[in-house]
Amino acid sequence: MSYLRVDEVAELVGVGEEAVRCWIDQGKLTAIPSASGRHWLSGRELARVLCDETAVPGAPNRIRGLVTRIVQDRLLAQVELRAGPLRLVALLGTETVRALGLTVGCVAIAAVPSTQVVVEIP
Repeated sequence: MSYLRVDEVAELVGVGEEAVRCWIDQGKLTAIPSASGRHWLSGRELARVLCDETAVPGAPNRIRGLVTRIVQDRLLAQVELRAGPLRLVALLGTETVRALGLTVGCVAIAAVPSTQVVVEIP
């Protein structure tokens, strides 16, 4: 089984170390203290918690993120989402971006059914 330090968990999840420590204090994650005073977290438990925290019921491979950039012309738009450490880029029709009301700063969901990304509002 794999064990991770608090700083490694923070980097993987895209949050600060203090947020991970709060999750430990709140009982969301179990930390195993070492003799040196460091805390270790089970990779298996982290995976379970992340799945529970970010899953959209009934829909696998959906990632909630913030729209950080939209570049569009008459026909196509490039939409960039940031979700923790992830940067997702999707090409959509300009009309689709308008219909969804996507703007920089709004929350959207990237659905990844296979080799394409579908962006929709939550």
